[in-house]
Amino acid sequence: MPAGTHNDSANVSYQEFHLLGFPGLQESWFLLFIPFCLYAMIVAANSLLIYTVKAERSLHSPMYLLIALLLATNLCCTTTVMPRMLLSFLFHVSRISLTGCLVQMFFLYFFLMLDCTILLMMALDRYMAVCNPLCYADIMTNKLLIQLTATALVRSILFVSPVVILASRVRYCRCNIIQHFVCEHMALMSLLCGDISRNKIVGLTMRSITIIFDLGFLLTSYSRITHAALKMSSGNIWHKAFHTCGTHLMVILISYFSSLSSSVVYRVGKSVSQDMLNLISAIYLLVPCARNPVIYGLRTKEVRRHLLRLFKRRGSAFIPFRKAALNTKE
Repeated sequence: MPAGTHNDSANVSYQEFHLLGFPGLQESWFLLFIPFCLYAMIVAANSLLIYTVKAERSLHSPMYLLIALLLATNLCCTTTVMPRMLLSFLFHVSRISLTGCLVQMFFLYFFLMLDCTILLMMALDRYMAVCNPLCYADIMTNKLLIQLTATALVRSILFVSPVVILASRVRYCRCNIIQHFVCEHMALMSLLCGDISRNKIVGLTMRSITIIFDLGFLLTSYSRITHAALKMSSGNIWHKAFHTCGTHLMVILISYFSSLSSSVVYRVGKSVSQDMLNLISAIYLLVPCARNPVIYGLRTKEVRRHLLRLFKRRGSAFIPFRKAALNTKE
């Protein structure tokens, strides 16, 4: 059956699809520089901060290791989406198999779920640091960090797998064109034949459980952190606690607001154009990945100081080579 057509027979299920991306911008290829520059910035900024945390031994504490883990997750999430999207714009490589689509869906939601779980781990770390400072070093060890990371990986797999498994067991006979730049669950479900209520219920249930549990945990943790910080007699410690927790809260609020707005608009925005829906999804997927390096790089004093020191060190190492090159020319 030709690609890009509707299926007249409900007995046939498509095994290959076309990711259309932004239907209204197919001829505006010059706009490619926007996502390309954004992706390049995300890769460079996240990689630089991860390297800074890795290179500086003084940053090998749970808080900064969790920041590096969050940035690595952001990098993986973006890489799941952007290369294929850019190839589609550049070379019109839009075809993707059903298996490839399901694999992309799994890793996309896996990294998004992992991102949310790391935010929970960061809230726990700040809770222990502010509310139980004397026991912090004994409790928040590298061993516990590894155990929490393993739990986060298992949690992501358990929550994402049912959605992907259900999506693999249905027939897609309406059309083989996905009106999206990535294999999102709802975009793929729009091509499904028959009743899709079970898939919608499972997807919505998983997201609702995650949001309710995560927000409940986060609000409880940060309310206790705020209560404990207000009792501190030292103004410097009080300010540092609120600055650090304020940074984390900013990240959390932006992440969950973006997620909720994307989900709500996709389900109730019947009059919203497909390009606008895809743009909202792009903001939801890419903006947090571009935002976190700025917040944790510029707002976190220790990371900023070590980052500047790293640049100075690299600059001083470059000076002898530059002088040698000038002397050679002379």
